[in-house]
Amino acid sequence: MELDVSRNNLTGEIPLEYMENGSLEDWLHNQRQQQSQSNLSLVKRLNIAIDVAYAVHYLHYLCETTILHCDLKPSNVLLDGDMVGHVSDFGQARLLLEPVSQGNATTTTSGMKGTVGYVAPEYGLGSEVSTKGDVYSFGVLVLEMFTRKRPTDEMFREGLNLHDFVKDVDSPGKLVSNVDPILLGEEAQDDDERGRRNRGKRMEKIQNCLIAILEVGVGCSIESAGERMNMADAIGKLQSIRDMLHSR
Repeated sequence: MELDVSRNNLTGEIPLEYMENGSLEDWLHNQRQQQSQSNLSLVKRLNIAIDVAYAVHYLHYLCETTILHCDLKPSNVLLDGDMVGHVSDFGQARLLLEPVSQGNATTTTSGMKGTVGYVAPEYGLGSEVSTKGDVYSFGVLVLEMFTRKRPTDEMFREGLNLHDFVKDVDSPGKLVSNVDPILLGEEAQDDDERGRRNRGKRMEKIQNCLIAILEVGVGCSIESAGERMNMADAIGKLQSIRDMLHSR
């Protein structure tokens, strides 16, 4: 089932419309990968991340009854003809019957089953599901979108995970070896001096934006639930990054 809480519709209506661009999973890893090398740009990925953030915030705090999605991952983000992200598949969702404050929602439903790599670590210890669990999954999703690495990639073993892989990315030098290289090769190759200078400034801006985006993903996917960023702050930071990316 799809609940349309994208940036184009925050009404909570449930239309079962055809999503002609498939899933984010397709664009990152599967049959659309070749096409996505030219079409899934930094701006489009950032817009989709903001779409998902708004959807999660809506489910947690703007619905009459709080909804925990409990299975956020690229295959559950569908893309319409305008590449707007729609959160889908509420088969594992949980409802909270009590009003909640930011970050403190819990439910008495236990035995939560999610998808390996995206499930909050506290669930494996028997903790009740909460809004912070969705925040964790969102953080992993963001990191995957901009590194094009699954959290279950074979490189993540012996204690290393996607969060740790990027958490110390605080400089352009470290960024190059961690993000999807497509995102660092989008600029046109101008031969004249002015073009090279402008391209250098643009690349510096892209690098700073990517570092800031990864910081949001890391902040949302911290192992300790109480230390995670809340969705309102994540939305604010991602929108600020988009504004910076579009600024001259």
